[in-house]
Amino acid sequence: MRALISVYDKSGLVEFATSLHNAGVKLVSTGGTYKFLADIVRIPVDMVSEVANFPEILEGRVKTLHPRIHGGILARRDQQSDMDELREHNILPFDIVINNLYPFQEVASKPGVTLEKALDNIDIGGPSMIRAAAKNFPWVVVVVDPLDYPWVSDRLLEGQLSLEDRQNLAQKAFSHLADYDASIASYLYDNKPFLSKFNLTVSKTADLRYGENPHQTAALYRSDTSVRIGIPFSELLHGKPLSFNNILDADSAWKIVNDFPNMAAVIVKHTNPCGLAS
Repeated sequence: MRALISVYDKSGLVEFATSLHNAGVKLVSTGGTYKFLADIVRIPVDMVSEVANFPEILEGRVKTLHPRIHGGILARRDQQSDMDELREHNILPFDIVINNLYPFQEVASKPGVTLEKALDNIDIGGPSMIRAAAKNFPWVVVVVDPLDYPWVSDRLLEGQLSLEDRQNLAQKAFSHLADYDASIASYLYDNKPFLSKFNLTVSKTADLRYGENPHQTAALYRSDTSVRIGIPFSELLHGKPLSFNNILDADSAWKIVNDFPNMAAVIVKHTNPCGLAS
């Protein structure tokens, strides 16, 4: 087996890469990830430029965008013509792609960040590899979240990673890409009014005790691109977890008190204010 590793967030990578290496998986990597694995973790790893037989160019902007890389990811193992073409061009397939992306949103949200700095943090090769691996998930395992490293490693090495597991990882990869692209589009949107189309990126914060009625289920989501204030970003200091109606009432109270320039308190029941003091 061969694994292609190119990550910005190296959380958990030491254990994951070491586990793969000890199981006989051949590791291939890029730039900073290569140096991390070779010099710090000290495990054998091939540089992607050696596999592609083409150097990194444009100060690292082009590293993995090469047929020898993407051919190895996209080849369908059950299509004889695909495998014949790989052999014809001396391309070895990749079985695992481990990737996460430049922190565009983190950089772009910093006060005073320049357009040039923001654009430099738009990942190109990473999304291309993730998309290719996710498209070919029946044959290639794609991992974008370091929290998935332990269970993926265990199931891979035990031969227990199912097609359903692979599909779930692919879905997570495409969702990761959608969130990433949405954050870039939101940044470039730059408060222009009434676009013909815009994307919202939200993440689940919690499963709620129940929905509007006790027999219903509900969950709380919050925007990944908005200012981090309001009830979805609040911390529960005491008491049991909130229900759907609790969230609605808390949000209503939050909006009401924010209309006052000084400190204010409000009592809300079923989204209606019952008492207010300022």
